[in-house]
Amino acid sequence: MSDPVTVTVGLGERAYDIVIGPGLIERAGEEIATRLPGTRVAVVTDENVAGAHLEALKAGLGQGGVDAAIVTLPPGEKTKSFDHLQEVVDAVLAARLERRDTVVAFGGGVIGDLAGFAAAITRRGMNFVQMPTSLLAQVDSSVGGKTGINSPRGKNLVGAFHQPKLVLADTDVLDTLPIREFRAGYAELAKYGLIDRPDLFTWLEKNWPAVFSGGPARITAIAEACRAKADVVARDEFEQGDRALLNLGHTFGHALEAATRYDSERLVHGEGVAIGMALAHRFSTRMNLASIDDATRVEAHLKAVGLPWRMADIPGELPDAETLLSFIAQDKKVSRGTLTFILTHGVGQSFIARDVPASEVLSFLKENHPGAEGRARG
Repeated sequence: MSDPVTVTVGLGERAYDIVIGPGLIERAGEEIATRLPGTRVAVVTDENVAGAHLEALKAGLGQGGVDAAIVTLPPGEKTKSFDHLQEVVDAVLAARLERRDTVVAFGGGVIGDLAGFAAAITRRGMNFVQMPTSLLAQVDSSVGGKTGINSPRGKNLVGAFHQPKLVLADTDVLDTLPIREFRAGYAELAKYGLIDRPDLFTWLEKNWPAVFSGGPARITAIAEACRAKADVVARDEFEQGDRALLNLGHTFGHALEAATRYDSERLVHGEGVAIGMALAHRFSTRMNLASIDDATRVEAHLKAVGLPWRMADIPGELPDAETLLSFIAQDKKVSRGTLTFILTHGVGQSFIARDVPASEVLSFLKENHPGAEGRARG
């Protein structure tokens, strides 16, 4: 069994550890009680995770002397709603938890975002612990303090920054993930290489089968992704500067998620990010910012691991290019009406592109829309 790896998010007095490795569910009570002595907790989870792992977590918390109330929600992106937010807040208050007590998010990114937002607003801010159970959440959404819910007008438009006190990323739980969910998380992992760590992307091109298989390679990859995100969060906690680079692939991806009405049968978040990253590299080529070889390389890797990489890979019909552009314009990365994208000069050379002409984006979307000539590339 591999030893856990600890990565620290350096935020001064609010610094916290990300502990990555096997067996952390069984040690959860000890880990939480050490950092937050005397705390009581409300565990927020979903039905799928509860069925597979909740009893083990209860036992692990009990061994550390941590009392827990349980809130179990439906799985899926549609759970990130005002109705379920109210349900969590009411449950925390009904359990008579106080401000110094803790909300524990035990699930994937949906549960982490929702539970974190509930912790941010209940009693004007409670302690928060992330226990991510998906690869996507372990390498991305559990780190950095972004919490929130979706609006009918777009994804993650209602929320707050609220940093956790601790992240426990138990790599054993990833063995129970459906392969589609693991692949979706891998897209976010690969993202860090494409942003500014080309050596990581090269390593993943060679070692991705070992990451999928588990063991030391998986822990290494998750820890490297967490280090990359921790470095960015420490520099730019509230996304006023280069933290926006973490949104590589997300502007296109969020628009596609909205276009499919967050239907996880058609598209899950990590798949949207995968397609979005491929589109960002392809669009960078169109804007004469990067070589076509880089776009082709990214597409080839995504395809090799079994991820979708073009809009034509999404089942069912998509809205027209004009409607997709309207979703992009609603995305929270818009500043005073101008379009902002994360584009690239090549693998590991991403940058923030402001004032991107909407006409160029529209033409690109038309070219790459299913049924268009751009589809023939695949």
